[in-house]
Amino acid sequence: MSQACCPNPESTPTAVESCCELHPPIACGPTTCPACGALGRPVKRLTLGALLTPAARARIPRQEEFCFCRTATCDVVYFRPGEALFRQADLSVDVGLKEPHQPSAPVCYCFGWTPQKIRAEIEATDKSTVIEQIKAQVKAGNCYCEVTNPQGSCCLGNVAKAVQEAIASFSKKDQ
Repeated sequence: MSQACCPNPESTPTAVESCCELHPPIACGPTTCPACGALGRPVKRLTLGALLTPAARARIPRQEEFCFCRTATCDVVYFRPGEALFRQADLSVDVGLKEPHQPSAPVCYCFGWTPQKIRAEIEATDKSTVIEQIKAQVKAGNCYCEVTNPQGSCCLGNVAKAVQEAIASFSKKDQ
């Protein structure tokens, strides 16, 4: 899966696109994480203010845009050029992208979907309706990814990946 939340534009349209129209993926300039060197994604100050602990919130620099590091093995979550600002311990929520093997870490922050919850639905019904449920909520105007998701953007790419992984693990279990 690419670093963007949406599928490749040349690929077949998917359910993910409806959310991504509202939350288009963009790169964080040519800015790289000072700890791991990965290209960051822009995040608004609003996201940091909503998700940092009160003590960390008091240290937010006065600027509007920051960068998010999505590298799972890197402890830095938010940075700006040349400076790691906030690490996982500074957030009041688990960062699902930083904990890819944690089944209870959120993949959808607006509606509480975790890999564990997705697997449970698949085990109970032999399918997942999570994408359709999130799409319906997005259509109803109930999506707040900029505020609730640490990456500050659409989660449907992460959700789709979690669904694919859950289906694959469920299929292996049946063999």
